[in-house]
Amino acid sequence: MADHSYDYDLFVIGGGSGGVRAARIAAGHGAKVALAEEYRMGGTCVIRGCVPKKFMVYASDYGHKLKEAQKFGWDVTVGSFDFPGFMANLHAEVDRLSGLYMSGQVNAGVDVFEERAEFVDAHTLKLVSSGKTITADKILIAVGGSPWRPSPEELPGVEHTITSDGVFQLKALPKHMVIAGGGYIACEFAHVFAGLGVETCLVYRGDTVLNGFDMDVRTEVHEGLKEAGVRVITNTVFESIEKTEDAERPLHLKLTNDMELDADVIMMAVGRRPHINGLGLEAAGVAIGDRHEIVVDDYSRTNVENIFAVGDVTRRAELTPVAIREGHAFADTEFGGNPRTFDHDKIATAVFTQPEVGTVGLAEHEARKKFGAVDVYKTKFRPMKTMLNGKSERVFMKLIVRQEDQVVVGAHVVSPDAGEMIQMLGIAIKMGATKQQFDETCAVHPTIAEEIVTLRTKAS
Repeated sequence: MADHSYDYDLFVIGGGSGGVRAARIAAGHGAKVALAEEYRMGGTCVIRGCVPKKFMVYASDYGHKLKEAQKFGWDVTVGSFDFPGFMANLHAEVDRLSGLYMSGQVNAGVDVFEERAEFVDAHTLKLVSSGKTITADKILIAVGGSPWRPSPEELPGVEHTITSDGVFQLKALPKHMVIAGGGYIACEFAHVFAGLGVETCLVYRGDTVLNGFDMDVRTEVHEGLKEAGVRVITNTVFESIEKTEDAERPLHLKLTNDMELDADVIMMAVGRRPHINGLGLEAAGVAIGDRHEIVVDDYSRTNVENIFAVGDVTRRAELTPVAIREGHAFADTEFGGNPRTFDHDKIATAVFTQPEVGTVGLAEHEARKKFGAVDVYKTKFRPMKTMLNGKSERVFMKLIVRQEDQVVVGAHVVSPDAGEMIQMLGIAIKMGATKQQFDETCAVHPTIAEEIVTLRTKAS
């Protein structure tokens, strides 16, 4: 297929979702493929991201559901939460999934190296543990991202904190937890730990969490955190952390607003960065952008003709399904004779707070900036389930409609199962459905989702 002077047609660095998809598809097209993964097959999503995090969301939510079941006639006694037992089950499932990722590569004919690969030049890689040198015609970088923390100079005592990776290594359930950040990771884990009975505090530098999302969604999630029992402190950041002799709350935290907090676990959830340190990109001449990302074109090609990158390391859209699509498109283009790109427009996504957030398309402020005149439809109501269980939660839904042609350009849901709803809404919005077509769709009653097709009154 390629120049046989190279050891491989394709070498993939990274065994996450994007890398394994690209490797498997390229091998299916007849390419000789190898892949190197320095940690465990499965990458961030399977090992330390969306999969184990979702298990923790489920665990947290079960506690609520058990209590709510009493109002529906069930004689339920809610005992204590077995955190070590739950974590053992979680890790067993992660191990199983990681094994499936490995066997999928082997069965596809991909040579897998369980060690770190670094660039020597544009066509040459060194396997760090074994010292072996390998050459490849094309090289794909799919190393993902990793949690970012400030340096000890920027935040004295930062070594006493954990990141989202460290959550899955906890041996015992915290009693008092402080989380820094207001993005989706911070908000999700705040709900998780509060739901598990942990005294939880969220510290955020801004006014309202989930910066970049639709403002109505941000407000709903912000208030939802407080309703869930999370103490939310805004407009401040960490100043310093000290280890103390207190057995209950051994970490003393000072904030820049002069407040002081004590906890047994402090989590930094203040952003992620591409995992590029030590890859030797400079030796290969690969260009890096202002956000530490590997700069690529629509076909995932870097500035070096034979080197490509997909997934979080490019920071185009840091989502597992996006990495998979990018990897597949790359393999089809370079080895399958089918040049194609992945369209990053109108990607549906979810935030697994409690209740969940589902969003696709433009936020209201984005739509107004892009189109000027828009129609906005929104509703907030109490779901049927709460009529008996006594919960006060409300469901929020919002549609953004381009005024000139009535095409729905954005949909936002804060609700139980919002992630499931937004997947279906994503199809309609990707297809360019109009508000009239939404209106002509018959409702499924009684459901939460029926409100999406019964919105008739403009909010603005």
